Amino acid sequence: NQQELEKDITQLEKQRAINANQVINKKNELEKGKAELESRAEEVSAISSRLQSLREEEQQLTVLLDGFQKQEGERQRKLDDLSSAQENLRKESGNLNRSLDAHKNEFQLTKSLVDSLEGFPESIKFLKKNPDWNKEAPLLSDLIYVEEQYRTAIENYLEPLLNYYVVKNKVEALTAISLLKKNLKGKANFFVLDQLESNASSPKNLAGCIPAMEVVQHDPEFNSLFSFLLNNVFIHPNPEVDFLPIGEDNVTLISEKGDLILGTNSLSGGSVGLFEGKKIGRKKNLEILGEKIKKEEEEARRLDVRDKELKEQLILLKEQNFVLEIQRLQVDIQQLAKEKVSLETKLENFQQFNAGVEKNMAEITELLSGYEIEISDIEKQLAEKQLALNEVRQNLAKADTIYRQASEQLSQVSNVFNEKNIAFIKQQNKVSSVQQECTFKEKQLKEAKEQLESSTAQLANSDVEIAEIIDQIEILEKTLQEDYATKSAQQDNLNAFEEAYFEMRSRINGLEDDIRKKSKIRNDAQLAINNLRDKYTQVKFEVTSIAQRLRIEFEVEVNELLKEQFEVSESQEELQLKVERMKNRLDNYGEINPLAVQAFDEMKERYDSISQQRNDILEAKESLIETIKEIEETATMQFLESFEKVRVYFINVFRSLFTADDNCDLILLDPENPLESKIEIIAKPKGKRPQTINQLSGGEKTLTATALLFALYLLKPAPFCIFDEVDAPLDDHNISKFNKIIKKFSKESQFIIVTHNKLTMAAVDTIYGVYMPEQGVSSVTQVDFRDFEHSGIFEAAAV
Repeated sequence: NQQELEKDITQLEKQRAINANQVINKKNELEKGKAELESRAEEVSAISSRLQSLREEEQQLTVLLDGFQKQEGERQRKLDDLSSAQENLRKESGNLNRSLDAHKNEFQLTKSLVDSLEGFPESIKFLKKNPDWNKEAPLLSDLIYVEEQYRTAIENYLEPLLNYYVVKNKVEALTAISLLKKNLKGKANFFVLDQLESNASSPKNLAGCIPAMEVVQHDPEFNSLFSFLLNNVFIHPNPEVDFLPIGEDNVTLISEKGDLILGTNSLSGGSVGLFEGKKIGRKKNLEILGEKIKKEEEEARRLDVRDKELKEQLILLKEQNFVLEIQRLQVDIQQLAKEKVSLETKLENFQQFNAGVEKNMAEITELLSGYEIEISDIEKQLAEKQLALNEVRQNLAKADTIYRQASEQLSQVSNVFNEKNIAFIKQQNKVSSVQQECTFKEKQLKEAKEQLESSTAQLANSDVEIAEIIDQIEILEKTLQEDYATKSAQQDNLNAFEEAYFEMRSRINGLEDDIRKKSKIRNDAQLAINNLRDKYTQVKFEVTSIAQRLRIEFEVEVNELLKEQFEVSESQEELQLKVERMKNRLDNYGEINPLAVQAFDEMKERYDSISQQRNDILEAKESLIETIKEIEETATMQFLESFEKVRVYFINVFRSLFTADDNCDLILLDPENPLESKIEIIAKPKGKRPQTINQLSGGEKTLTATALLFALYLLKPAPFCIFDEVDAPLDDHNISKFNKIIKKFSKESQFIIVTHNKLTMAAVDTIYGVYMPEQGVSSVTQVDFRDFEHSGIFEAAAV
C-alpha cells in the first residue's frame, strides 16, 4: 500500500513538474509574441503611412496626367483639323491649278488662232497684215459672243457672213478692195456701219421661240449691224418638234442644234460637224479667258498664303508636344503602383502574421488556464496522498528496523531517480520548445523567401514590359515615318490621277448624254410599236371572230369572201341549189387546215419586218458611206494643213539644234492618199550625205527625234511633257543645245526629265532624288532650288 501511494505521489509530482514547465514555456512564448506584435506594430504603422502618401501622390499624378492627355488630345485634334484643312486646300489648289493651266493653254491656243486667222481665206489674212489698210477693222466673227448652248446654231446661220469685215464707211471697204485687186489676193466682203443704221427694222416676236438677239452678246456700237442680221431670227427650243411654216415674211427659224434652218422661201440643214461652233466669238472668248485667268491667279495666290499660314500653325502645334510629359508621368505612376503593390503585399503579410500570433497567444492563454487548473488538482491529490502516506509511515515506523533501513534506502534511491527524471523532463521540454521556435523561424524564413521571389519576378516582368513598350514606341515611330513617306509619294501621284479622272468623267458625261438621248428615241419607238401591236392584235381578234362565225355557220373562209365581189342575179332557189352543190364539193375536199391563214399571216408579217429592216440597213449604209467620205475629206484637209505646219516647225527646230546650214524635211511617199501614206524623214547635217536616217550617229538621231517631237509640240502645245533619259546618247555640246531648247519651251509648258547627266541636272528647277534607306525600300526626296534664288546660295537641280 505504501509503495502504491509513493508511486502515485511520484507520478503526481512528475505531472506537476511537467505542467509547471509547460506553463513557463507558454508564458515565454506569450511574452515573445507580445514583443513581436509590439515591434511589428511600428512597422505596420510606417507602411500604412507610406501607402497613404503613395495613394495621394498617385492621385495627384493621375490628375496631372489626365490634364496632359486632354491637352495632347486637343493638340492632336487641332493637328488633324489643320491637316484636313491643308489637304482640302491642296486639293482645291490642285483643281485650281489644273483649271488655270487648262485656261492658259486654251488662251494660248485661241490667241494663236486669232493671230494667225486660222480657217479664214487668204484675202482676209492679207488685209489683216497689210499696213496700207485699217488693221483695227474687226471681223464679224470677232464681234460676237454666244453661249455654248446656242453657239452652233448661230454659227451655222451666220457661217457665210463670218468672214465679213465690219467697216465704218464705204471708203475703207473700197480701199481694201483696191488692195486685193492690186495684189491679186482674192475677194473680201464688208459690212458698212453707216449704211446699216437707216435699215434697222423693229424686232418681231414669235411664240414658243427664243429671239436670236437675246442669246448674242456684242458691243453697243454694233447694235445696228446685229439688228440687221438677227432681228427676225428665232431659235426653236425643242429639236424633236418638226418645224411648221411660219406664214410671215422675213422670218428665219433655226433649230437649237443648228442642223436645220427654215426661211420664208428656203430650207437648209443636215448633220452637224464635230468642230462647228468653234469659229465664232474668238476674241470675246479670249477676253473672257483673260478675266478668268486673272481671277484664278488671284485665287491661287490667296490659297498659297492660306497654305503658308496652315504650315506655320502646324509647325507651332507640332512643337507643343506633351508626349514626353505623358510618358514620364506614366512611368512615375507605374513605379508608384509597383511600390504600392509591394507595400500592400507586405502589409497583408504582416496582418496575416499578427493574426497568427494573436491566435497562438489566445491558444497559449487557454492552455495556461488548463495547466493551472490541472496543477491545482494535482496539488490536492498530492496533499491527500501525502496524508495517507504519513499514516502508512507511522504504521510502518513500528515495523522492523531492517525494513525501515531498506525503506529509507529505497526512498533515497527513489528521490534521486525522481530528481533525475524531473531534470530529464525539463530538458526534454526545453528541446521541444527550441524545436517549435525553429519551426516557427523556418516558416517565417520560407515566407520571406517566397515574398522575395515574388517581388523579383514582378520586377523582372516590369523590366520586360518596359523593354517591350520601348520597342513598340520605336516600331511605331518608324512606321509613322514610313507612312509619311508613303503619303508624300502618293500625294505626288494624286494630281495626275485626278486629272485623268476628270478627263474620263467629262467623256463619260458626254457618252451618258448620248445614251440618254438614244434611250429616249428608242423608248418612243418602242411605245409606238407597242401601240401598233395592240391595235393589230385587236383587229386580228375581231377578224378571227368573224371568220370563226362564217366558218361555223356558213363554212366560208373570210379571206376568200373578202376577195370576191358578189352580184346577186339568181333567184333564191337557184342560190340554194348552188349552195348545196358547193357544200357537197366542200365535203368532197376532205379536212381543211384551220391554221393555214394564221401561218400565212405570221409569215407575211415576218417578211414585211425583214424587208423593212433590210431597207433601213441599206439607208444606214448609204448614210455611213456619206459620213465616212465627209470625215475623210475633212481629215485629209486638216492632216495636210497640220503636216505642212509640222514640216515648217521641224525645219526650224532642227536648224536651231544643229546649224542654219543643215537641211531636213518631211516628205509624203504617197501624196495621192495622204492618210495612208508613209512619211519619209530626211535629216542631213552639214558635211554629211546619209542615204537613210540609220546612218546618223546616236546623238544626231536623238537631236533629230527631239526636233520632230518639238515640231509636234508646237502644232498642239501640251501642259506638260515627260522625257525619259533622252539625253543619254548626247555629248556635252549637244546637251547644251538640248537644255537650251528645253528652257525655251518651258515658259509655256512643264517638262519632267528623267536623267543621269550632270549638265541636265544643272539646268532644271526642281530635283527629285530616288534613294534606298534600306535594302529593298525606295524613297523620294525633293529639293526646290527656286527657293534659293533669292538667297543667292546656288541654282541647280536634277530629276
